[in-house]
Formats: sequence, structure tokens, C-alpha cells
Amino acid sequence: MPSRQRLTPADRRAQLLAVGARLFAAHPYADVLMEEIAEEAGVSRALLYRHFPSKHALFAAVYQQAADQLLAETRLDPADSLVEQLIQGMDVHLDYFVTNRNAVLAANRVLAGDPVIQTIMTSELDALRARLLAVLPLADDSAREAVSGVLKSWLVFVQVLCVDWLTHATCTRTQLRDVCIGAVLGALRPLLAEDPAPGWPPQGAGAGA
Repeated sequence: MPSRQRLTPADRRAQLLAVGARLFAAHPYADVLMEEIAEEAGVSRALLYRHFPSKHALFAAVYQQAADQLLAETRLDPADSLVEQLIQGMDVHLDYFVTNRNAVLAANRVLAGDPVIQTIMTSELDALRARLLAVLPLADDSAREAVSGVLKSWLVFVQVLCVDWLTHATCTRTQLRDVCIGAVLGALRPLLAEDPAPGWPPQGAGAGA
């Protein structure tokens, strides 16, 4: 075991989260052992368990941190077109999904139905839905309610489709992103007073790598 560094409790927690995130990304959930995390971090198992009483607790903290970071990196800038905003948000999430494939599959497959993990996911999706509602051209409250329902279903659709793609990639990453964007634009058009993306789909769509 490496010599232990003296850190503040906050710094130690951050270090353990970083080590946990790296190992959960590199290995399937079942293969990650708390003993290995402690060894990698250069701490005793007792100290690790003092911060995180179980592997589940550590994974939940890692996934919460990832959800917070994804929200922070997903820009919905009114200066950009809706398509530009959707592309940026999809790319941020796909970057994370690809880099952290094992962690994403653990959250959506191994721990599917776990109330703590599901709460983290639901909170992030609700925050994304609220941000999208804020930038869409809504005519009135009834339109807002209908669009909100569409966005809620679309975000779940994207989540399921992306997880399936990580398991068995049947199309390119660009095609996956464009399918998701096309799905929400097609669903929203009948509900909005103006076309949210008159230039979509682009010419030659589907040829991306």
C-alpha cells in the first residue's frame, strides 16, 4: 500500500470519489472491490468505510457527482439555436457514457430499480427537462404541459437507447445522436407555435462517423 497522505476530510472524500470513479469506469460493478479502492487510494479499509459504508454508497456518490457535472457542462444558451443546444447536450452526455461505459451500465442494468440510483437519474432528467422548457417557444400553459410530457418521455427514450447502444452499437455515435435529436424535434413540432428547427434534418444526414 502506498504511504498515506494526510488530507482534510473533504480532500480525502474527493480523492476516494476520484479513485472510485476511475475503477467503476474501468471494470464491471461486480469486479470492483472496496479493498482495491482502499489500496489504490493508499488508505486503510477502515478509513474508506468511514467515508463510504458500502460499495453501493460509494457508487451512488460517484454517480451523483457525475450527474452534477453533466448538468454543469450541459449549456442551454439562448444565443444558440435549439439544434445547437441539443447537439451540445447530447455530446456532453455521450462523452461521459462512452468514457464511463461500465459505470453507466451498472447504474442502468446492475442497479436498475435501486431507489437511490433512480432518484439521482430522475433528478438529472427533471433538471434537463426544466432547462429545455425554458428555451422552447411555448404559446401558453396548456402547450407547456403537453411539451413537458413529451420531453419527459423523450429523455427516458434517450437514456434507454444510449444504454442499449453501449451494449450493442448498431449505428455510429453521430447517427445515435441525430436519431435522438430528430425524435424530439418531430415530437415537438405539432405542439409549438413555430418550427423549433426549420433546418433539420440537415442535408446528407446519417453519414456521420
